[in-house]
Amino acid sequence: MKKRDLTEGSIRKHMTNMTIPMIFGILSMVAFNLIDTYFVGQLGPDQLAALSFTFPVIMVIFSLVQGIGIGATALISKSIGKNDHKKAARETTDSLILGVLIASVFVVLGLLTIQPTFELLGASDRIMPYVEDYMTLWYLAILFVVIPFIGNSAIRATGDARTPSLIMLFAVAINAILDPLLIFGYGPFPAMGIEGAALATAISRALTLVLAIFVLYKREKLITLDVLAKSILYGCWRSILYIGLPSGFSRMVTPLASGVVTGLLARYSESAVAAYGVGTRIEFLASSVLIALSATVGPFTGQNLGAQKYDRIKSSIRGSNQFSLIWAFGMSLLMLPFAREIASVFTDSEDVIQYIELFLWIVPFSLGFQGIVQIINANLNTINKPLQASYIMIGQNFLIYIPAAIIGSNYFGVAGIFWSISITYILGGVISMIVNTRIFKRLLDTSVSLKEP
Repeated sequence: MKKRDLTEGSIRKHMTNMTIPMIFGILSMVAFNLIDTYFVGQLGPDQLAALSFTFPVIMVIFSLVQGIGIGATALISKSIGKNDHKKAARETTDSLILGVLIASVFVVLGLLTIQPTFELLGASDRIMPYVEDYMTLWYLAILFVVIPFIGNSAIRATGDARTPSLIMLFAVAINAILDPLLIFGYGPFPAMGIEGAALATAISRALTLVLAIFVLYKREKLITLDVLAKSILYGCWRSILYIGLPSGFSRMVTPLASGVVTGLLARYSESAVAAYGVGTRIEFLASSVLIALSATVGPFTGQNLGAQKYDRIKSSIRGSNQFSLIWAFGMSLLMLPFAREIASVFTDSEDVIQYIELFLWIVPFSLGFQGIVQIINANLNTINKPLQASYIMIGQNFLIYIPAAIIGSNYFGVAGIFWSISITYILGGVISMIVNTRIFKRLLDTSVSLKEP
């Protein structure tokens, strides 16, 4: 295994070297969805609506898969930090086996519940055939989604963020090539419509599965073929799920809270809803660096936790939090003078432009605090405190965001709803820092690594 030792050397250099490739990896996932949306949109409004209906379901599944990936990263990185390659290989292999089982469950449940699920979401009889065409293929290929994600998480645990990002960029390139060929039919390729988009996704993801497994097996030597006792296998799964399930479920609350806020905005106008949709996309792009930074925290914390170098963990979190605030302040200063110009890129509607301007005047300065939430969430998961991490996320959305949005809406209209976003981010960041400080004080006092459950 080519270990990238994160327990020695410059903390800033390690974090920078991992964060930069992750930025491209995150943006590649955005590009993947945009490419699908662009080509399916050319088929017609019904097909585009069908694709839009699939996003919430896919997001829920991805939330759970991300949780499993976070759990795997936490375990594997700690073993690498302890220089226990055999244990790291065992945990990687067991994580992939768990991924196969989870994917199998998703296939069966997904195929059996397509119609009732999407009827519940509001898909009409006219839209439903397109939804079924897309999701049937997507569910059958879900193994190609789950395994590469877990595999890339294992690669990142070694300190290598570049290879997973290149694998994701490769998937985007293949998908971009196959989408028009399979959707519209060129040369020997049949015109499959929306099914072609699902097949393009399946093929591109299948290739990433091959690449991820090849890297793990050949280069990293993190896949073992040794037969293992069931008790050890189940113990590894319990450790992964102990972190993965709370993390996965807590990630689901954000789209639920956003749904409530969208409903509040809909009381005012469709323009307010449209502006919120554009604003959140601008927010994601502005925060992509911070999301990438939070993704590097797991491997760094895990390796140093395994090596019992707690001061390096503390320093990395402090430096990451400071960078998050500085970055958000800089992005806010950049967007404020050009808020109208930025808004005009997305729409010609004067009403929507005014609401987007309002969003950009209120929200961006608080993004640094939300970055802190993500950074500390990753840190808490890795030091085996997933419940505390999930409580922060759930509390931030249900105890702060939704009530603040309702109060803001009642007293200050759309501006009040947008201010509720900033208030939520700021309070979430402050609470996260307090929780993390208390937990870390106990960790430093004991000066021993936390025991796995």
